[in-house]
Amino acid sequence: MPRILITGGAGFLGSHLCEHFLQKGFEVVCMDNLLTGSIDNISHIRDRRFTFIHHDVTEYIYLSGPLQFVLHFASPASPSDYYQYPIQTLKVGSLGTHKVLGLAKEKGARFLLASTSEVYGDPLVHPQPETYSGNVDTLCRRGVYDEAKRFAEALTMAYHRHHGLDTRIVRIFNTYGPRMRLDDGRALPTFIRQAIEGEPLSVFGSGEQTRSFCYVSDLVEGIFRLLHSDEAFPVNIGNPEEMTVVQAARLVRDLLQSRSEIVFNELPENDPKVRRPDISKARRILGWEPRISLEEGLRLCLPYFQEAVRAQHVRSAGG
Repeated sequence: MPRILITGGAGFLGSHLCEHFLQKGFEVVCMDNLLTGSIDNISHIRDRRFTFIHHDVTEYIYLSGPLQFVLHFASPASPSDYYQYPIQTLKVGSLGTHKVLGLAKEKGARFLLASTSEVYGDPLVHPQPETYSGNVDTLCRRGVYDEAKRFAEALTMAYHRHHGLDTRIVRIFNTYGPRMRLDDGRALPTFIRQAIEGEPLSVFGSGEQTRSFCYVSDLVEGIFRLLHSDEAFPVNIGNPEEMTVVQAARLVRDLLQSRSEIVFNELPENDPKVRRPDISKARRILGWEPRISLEEGLRLCLPYFQEAVRAQHVRSAGG
């Protein structure tokens, strides 16, 4: 039975990966310090092949027994999180990646790094292919996340070239689905919560900046295929269905039959104007492309968010 370590496994994406690999017959070790993840995301998993370890991956990692795969997903991943935890974000991308790569080298395990479309910064090339080196401002507030991931990619490739480590790098584009936090700060969960509550939907800038949203099950399938491929260089995994932020807000409002108005706020510093993955490489190498449209994906996950809002009200009322 193959054994896999998933760092950040109690986070939004990590918890879905834990489930997926359990379903595929793996023994799963989930490691998380719960800085932005939550034990609630994995509390439903009842399987003797699943182990949770509460640990900060920037500290020394010891794991007994064999290990065939390591997925490094530990990191704050939304602007509200890495604005709140800028130093932790930089440390998990640098020290954490170094510790986890060292473990993979010791165990002879295949290593997969969760990178991000943010390595492209505010892109001057559109859509973004893996060959584009990006347009990133190291000094802006977003730079802590962008540069943490860029460094992590460089360190992963150094281990691949210098130590011969078997490595993979996935560049993840905007992903959504159940288990995103209501206070995540990213566009879709914010719009959904506001529409459910009947609050105004807060759009930054003119709302004409674009995003491409990928449903979590599509992303997980792409990651699974990449892990089992022979491609060491980065691969974009995302949905090329591009729309403006204000279009996304209107879609959420319409699906929830909400009367919320849309209000426009000041655009955050260095907010990318466009974002759309070129997935030609994923199609060619992995035979992968997303199957779920944004409207379909929202219909799948809206019940989760409605229940999360209800539960939040119960907690606030002391129930």
